[in-house]
Amino acid sequence: LLAGVVTTPAVAYLTKTGPFSAGLMISASHNPYHDNGLKVFAHDGLKLPDAEELHMERRIFQLLESISGLPAEESMTGEDQLADSYLDFLASAAPNGLAGLTVVLDCANGAAFRLAPALFRRLGARVVETACEPDGRNINEGCGALHVESLRERVLAEGADFGAAFDGDADRCILISRSGKVLDGDHILLLAGRDMRPRAVVATVMSNLGLERALAVEGIGLIRTAVGDRYVLEEMLKQKLPLGGEQSGHVIFREWSTAGDGILTALRAASIARACGATLDELTRGFHVYPQRLVNVRFREKKPLDQLAPVQQEIRETEREFGDAGRVLVRFSGTEPLARIMVEGPDPERVEFRARRIAAAIEAALS
Repeated sequence: LLAGVVTTPAVAYLTKTGPFSAGLMISASHNPYHDNGLKVFAHDGLKLPDAEELHMERRIFQLLESISGLPAEESMTGEDQLADSYLDFLASAAPNGLAGLTVVLDCANGAAFRLAPALFRRLGARVVETACEPDGRNINEGCGALHVESLRERVLAEGADFGAAFDGDADRCILISRSGKVLDGDHILLLAGRDMRPRAVVATVMSNLGLERALAVEGIGLIRTAVGDRYVLEEMLKQKLPLGGEQSGHVIFREWSTAGDGILTALRAASIARACGATLDELTRGFHVYPQRLVNVRFREKKPLDQLAPVQQEIRETEREFGDAGRVLVRFSGTEPLARIMVEGPDPERVEFRARRIAAAIEAALS
C-alpha cells in the first residue's frame, strides 16, 4: 500500500496501527537528495535491529546481482486515508489547540511540506511557510533542521511565537523561540522533562553537559547512550522511561510514538508552553550551554584508540584540566573513515585548544 509523500514517523505510526507486516520509507533524511536510502520498520513500529538490517541489506544486493529486472506489480494507494489517520493522531497531542499563535514552519522542502502546515492551521495557528516547495532535488538544501538561520530571521521578522524546522523526512525538529534563540534537542528535552517529571531522561553521549546539570537541578537523572535514536529508544524501553532524544532534534515521546517525530515534537513543545502560560524562552531558562567543539580526522589505517598512547595522554590531560566541568568523547564513525572528537568544557578557547591537540595526536598516529 502506497502512503504517498509522508514523513518517516508517519510510516512508523501507520505500520504499528495498521494491518501491515512492515513499513518502508525511502528518504535522504537530513542529507542531499542523492543520498536516498531505506528506513525499515517492523509491525511494532520499531526500526529493525542492526543485525537484521545488515542481513536484509546483504540479501538485497545478492538479489540485485542475480536478476535482470523486477516484474511490474500493481500496488494500492491509500494516500489520503493514511495521511488523514496520521494527522488525526498528531492533533491529539495538542488537545487545547494552537489558536492565536503565529508559527513559522520550515519543512526542508521535504516530506512534511503538506502535512505540517495543514495540521497547524487545523489547530488554529496562523502559519507562515518556508521551504515548502520540494522539486525532488532541493530537499535540505540550505534549509531545514541543519540550516536554521533563515528560519530565525523569519521568526523575528514576523514577530512569531516560535518557529519549527524539520529535516527532510521530519524525524527531527529544531525550534526558534520568539526572541530568536535556537532550541535544539537538548533544550526540548529540558522543557519536556520539566513538564513530565520522569525519574530520568535518555539522551546520547553528544548531549550537552548543560542538559545534565539543568535536569539535576530538577531532580531528574540523565542516562546516556551511543549516538542514534534507535539506541535511545532501546534504553527508554529497557528503563521504562517516557522521554528521550538527541541533541540533533530527534525527540521521542514514548506515550505517543516509537520514533523521533519532528511535527509531534513541535506540537508537544507548543502545548506545554500554552498549558504553562509561558514562552519557550521562559521554559528553557537555567540551561547553561557548555562550549562544545567537534573535530573530524580522516585516517588511512584504523587502530584501536586505547592502543594509541599519545592520544590517550592528550585525553587524560584534557579530563584532568576540565574535571567534572567538561567531557571528552573520541570515537570512530560507523560509516566513514573518520575519527570523531568532541570536547566540552567551561572555556571555549581551552575547549578549542584541547580538541585540536587530540586531533593532532590522532592524525599523527593514524595517517
